[in-house]
This record gives sequence, C-alpha cells and structure tokens, in this order.
Amino acid sequence: MSFCLKYNLSQPLRPRCLTRTSCNCTGPLLLNPYCRAILFAVAAFASAVRLPLFAGRTGEGPRRPHFADVAPRSRINYFTNNNYTGRKYFQQPMCGGIAILDYDNDGRMDLYFTNGAKLPELKKEDASFYNCLLRNQGDGTFRDVTPEAGLTGSQLDFCYGAAAGDFDNDGYTDLFVCGTRRNTLYRNQGNGSFVDVTAQSGLDKQPLNTLSIQGAWFDYDNDGLLDLVLSNYTLWTPELDQRCSKDNEEIYCHPKIYVRVPHRLYHNLGDGRFEDVTEKSGFSKSPGKGMGIGIADFNDDGWTDVFIANDTEPNFLYLNQRNGTFKEVGLLYGVAYNDEGATVSAMGCDVKDYDNDGWVDVFYNNLMGQIWALFRNQRGKSFQYVSPATKILLMSGSRSGWSNGFIDYNNDGWKDLFSANGDVDNLSPGSQQHDTIFENRDGKDFLDVSREMGGDFLRVGFQRGSAFADLNNDGFMDIVVTSLNQKPRILLNSADNGNHWLLLRLTGHKSNRDAIGAKIKVTTPSGRTLYNHVTVSVGFMSSSDRRVHFGLGQETGVASIELRWPSGVVQTLTDVRADRILHVEEPH
Repeated sequence: MSFCLKYNLSQPLRPRCLTRTSCNCTGPLLLNPYCRAILFAVAAFASAVRLPLFAGRTGEGPRRPHFADVAPRSRINYFTNNNYTGRKYFQQPMCGGIAILDYDNDGRMDLYFTNGAKLPELKKEDASFYNCLLRNQGDGTFRDVTPEAGLTGSQLDFCYGAAAGDFDNDGYTDLFVCGTRRNTLYRNQGNGSFVDVTAQSGLDKQPLNTLSIQGAWFDYDNDGLLDLVLSNYTLWTPELDQRCSKDNEEIYCHPKIYVRVPHRLYHNLGDGRFEDVTEKSGFSKSPGKGMGIGIADFNDDGWTDVFIANDTEPNFLYLNQRNGTFKEVGLLYGVAYNDEGATVSAMGCDVKDYDNDGWVDVFYNNLMGQIWALFRNQRGKSFQYVSPATKILLMSGSRSGWSNGFIDYNNDGWKDLFSANGDVDNLSPGSQQHDTIFENRDGKDFLDVSREMGGDFLRVGFQRGSAFADLNNDGFMDIVVTSLNQKPRILLNSADNGNHWLLLRLTGHKSNRDAIGAKIKVTTPSGRTLYNHVTVSVGFMSSSDRRVHFGLGQETGVASIELRWPSGVVQTLTDVRADRILHVEEPH
C-alpha cells in the first residue's frame, strides 16, 4: 500500500491522507506504520524547508537558562523498576510517580518516588521495587530517608501516582499513593515519619480490581478540608491481563481492549475519614480511562472544577455545580476531542493560564502520530483548540509525551511547556526520546528550545513522571523526571539570565491549609498582569511544589498582588519587592 501527502504552506503544516485506509492517524491507529511514516515525512519536509521543528537560538534575545542533573552528587539507589523481563503486562509502561513536598517543614522541597513490583506476583520482593523518599540537604544533594520515614512501601504492590496534600490541616504534608490492588493514605506524623491510615480513612473501599492511576487533592465544597478525586483506568489483575502480538513479536495491548470505569470522588469528613460520593456527585455517570488530573476554577465562579485526560476515550471536564454535584461538560466545552473530533491517547495534563488573560487553559500530551492539545479558555464559556496556531501541532507530532507542565523556566512572566517523552514500547529507533521545552512567546505561540537546555536535559529514555519545584530556593524552577529502568534526573536550573521572580507560599485558615484553589493576580509596575493558582496535581502520576511561582522579567518589584482564597476572602498586598519567597497567611 502506498500513500502521498499534500501541503498548503499558507496553512499550519498538516498531512492529508489520500489513501482511505490510512487517514485516521490517531486513537487506535497510533501504531499504524503508515501513520508514523506520514509523521516522519512531515518532519523531514519541515527540515527541508527550514521550518522550526527543533529550532535553536537565532543569536537574538536574552540568554536562556539550561539544566544540569545533580542526582549523581547523591547516593540514590532508587531506579524506576517496572519489572520488564520480556513478558509485557498492561501496566508496565506506567511506572515512576513523583511527589514534591516539604515533608519536614524545613523550607526545602523533598522528593518522593513510587515504584513497581514483581509480576505477576505483584509483590515488592526486594529493595529494588521500594518507593523512595529523598530529603533535600540544602547543598544540592539529597539523602535517602525512606526506611526511617516508613515509606518503603514494602507491603504494597505495583504503584502509580502520588498526591501530596495536608488532608487533616495539621501543618504537615501527607501522601496518597495509587496502587494496583489497593491505594494507600500515609499520614505525616510531624516527626519525620509517616503512618498508613488507609483502613480507618475509608479510602480502602473501591470497586474490586479497579486500577487507579492518579489522585488529586482539592476542596470541592469550600469547607476548608481537602477532598480527593481519583482518575481510574480499568479493571485489571495479572490473571485478567491479555497478551497481544504483531509479526510474532509481543507488544503492549491497545487500551481499547480494556473496559472503562468511573473516576471516583471522596469527601473529607474532617475526622480522618472520607466518604465515597462518586454516585451522589455525578462522577459515576462518566466512565473513562483516566490519566492526568487538572484542578482549577475554569469558569471563575469561585468553585473548583476538575479536568481528567482519558486514554483513547473522550476527555472529561467536571464543572462544579456548587451543591456537591458535578456536571461533565467536556463535549459541550470543546475539550473532549481534538479539532478533528478524534480521541487520542491523552496522558498527562496541566491547567494554567498560558496567555495571562485571567482564564485557565488546558494542555495534554499524547503519543507519536498524534498532536498534543492546547485549549484556550474562552472566558469560561468554551475552549478553542489552538495547537495549530501556537505551533504545537508542528512541534509535537514525532514525540510521545507522558508527564508535562507549564513552568516559567526563564522567569520572563510567560509559562513555558515541558514534556517528559518516550514511547510506550521499544518498537522503533525513535522509541527512546529526550524531553522537550516549548518556550512561550508572549502568549501567542511556542518555540522548541529543547536543544539549548543542556546535555543532561537531552538524555534519551522512556521518560514517565515529572514534577516541578524550586529545589534550591533561587527563584528559578527545577525539574525532576523518572525514566523506566533508570535513576531519576534532578535537573537544576542554571538561573543565569538575570530575570527576577517571586515565590508565594500561602497558608489557609478558613480555607484549606494548603490553599489549594487560591487564585493569584500579580500586577507589575509596568502594568503587566500575571495569573496563577495553587494546585499540586500537574502532569502524569505526579505532584509538584505547591508554592506559586511568578517570573517577573527585568522588573524588580510588584505593584500589587490580589489573592482570592477558596473561602471567598480577597486579600491585596502592595509594593512587594522581587526575588523573595513570600509567606502569606489568609486573614482570620
């Protein structure tokens, strides 16, 4: 079978398949060799006509920071162990969750990693499968404190995402970990250790064999207590696992052969227990195959909503109805599908205001042969698919993205896009990939600057989890990435372009103590307005620094900061100097 392509150089570069059988290069056909051939032909053509698929510096503009991996400075035994031995189990590509948290309240962000288990036994038979907590020593090194913290997870099975949040408002960050046969809630005891409180919390109860990928903390009813939403994928056990092959070679089975299941919502009762409100809240009406979770107030009504990226299923946008229920409006609001009406292998997601217009936008990535999706919020009424206009269409097609996030890596006040990349399976020479950063150009479009980020940033592999934090408190965002069967990278930002910054650490009183859901508007002396909100659920299987970062460019101060707390309290600060970590408490 053959195919040919047509191009219109006056339009965003997009292949038109002229062979009927090879037209749909998304969803179930993502592994179709013709689709991948089309994609690589596009990349080759773009290179021939000098289109900036992987543009480097032009010699103009300010110096760009880069990243250096400091993990080798520390003794880190952890590696992401998915127990691949030749037999391919469904969940093996989903390994290596990350949570960034300050577990001991010393002002330095620490790192927690989840890990796999031996298959099909689903047991962490030795230390190579243990989860891991690394304490930030403050000198660029990290110390493994997993055993004394009680977080090896030796009694758990194959683990996925990790969610960090202070569910009991005691001032110490707790951890929720998704697993195969059970999920786990660890309560931080405030003395450097954690205790498993899953059984008494009620979070041990969910439908038999349900596979949860990620949890996210948020306060959906504004009662000052963090509730928990779970993205569930399917029903799975090793006994139910199916085997697939192609040309006599075993491959990971396509997600379409597994059943979809409802995502779940748990209401925090305030006494250490949670109530499963999946049915009464309306979450049970929409079964999917959940991956990343985005938490934000998309329609700016003061109540937090939920976006869930689904793999090969329509994506969900749950709008908070302010009465304990949610309405799923993904199709109505235009984020369920891409612009061609196709479902894709949506992986991680992040929800931030990339163009600083005051409305939270949506991003998710997916696999090679598909296009990463950026949706611009149309004043809380709908979303516009802007991947072509922002050049994401052209830059993303040859990459398989997993975790991701908006980070202002160069502190210019515009949120850039990071993606942790690597294909599902090792089926082609391009399966192992390096990560990417798309630099935000004034909220209008993006430029791929990945090749300027340094050799450590460009390490190829099967990258999975990623999380973001200012690990050395220098005001520039750093990145932590896991890769299958490799040690994690701890990528410190070189912080050398001279731009200024502000980092806000909020503490709620009437609102939840973590201030998740708080909205922040920063106005600079020149009149620029910058927007962000407090959330830790970012990317895929990961939680990031809950402190809120603002790059300020060349401005050395902030004229005003407006904070809208989940409780409804509005607080304004004026004449704030830059280059500092500012702790703000909610007025009592």
